[in-house]
Amino acid sequence: MTSKSKNSLACGAILIALSLLTSQVNAHIPLPPKKGEIGRRETNLAAPAFTLTNQDGKKFSFKPASGKFVLVTFVYTTCPDVCPLFSAHFAAIQRALDEEKRENYLLLTISTDPKRDTPAKMKAYSEAFKADVRHWQFLTGTQKDLSAVWKSFGVNVKDHGNGQIQHTNLTTLIDTNGMRRVDYYGDKWLVKEVVKDIKWLESQKS
Repeated sequence: MTSKSKNSLACGAILIALSLLTSQVNAHIPLPPKKGEIGRRETNLAAPAFTLTNQDGKKFSFKPASGKFVLVTFVYTTCPDVCPLFSAHFAAIQRALDEEKRENYLLLTISTDPKRDTPAKMKAYSEAFKADVRHWQFLTGTQKDLSAVWKSFGVNVKDHGNGQIQHTNLTTLIDTNGMRRVDYYGDKWLVKEVVKDIKWLESQKS
């Protein structure tokens, strides 16, 4: 079987698994990007500390200067389009980093839908993507707690009702010192691009 066929089967399996998570598929409406907020952009901003609830219903406290490379993205579990794509990218990144025998990384998927994304739903979502939760956490919380996190990352979220969530499509890479170094806006970024950026940031440490 070719790599292309394997990828097609993997994507199909993910979509089938996600369809089982809810009985109703809700629309995703991405916020239009601001000028310059498209594709890859290098930055140097301090990442925020925060506490949310993970897929096991336990408090998860994030401290930026953890000595790990941290990749953060924002999704909601009933999103039928770009959110599953981001999560599939994260799954591929986890496989790539595990193949390199890395331990110094953490992936964070943060909900944009506090009304519906309970810890149980986040757990089912994590299982759909075969996440290793030792390195990949799925976080939710109250409207107040999540709103504070969204704001700290510059993510805008609007709930239009009927499951239609509009939010900034941001994925950001945090270095081992707790600094946001690369922002990826939209859905055009590639797995190999992120892995390359992690190696680039690691080379700067020496």
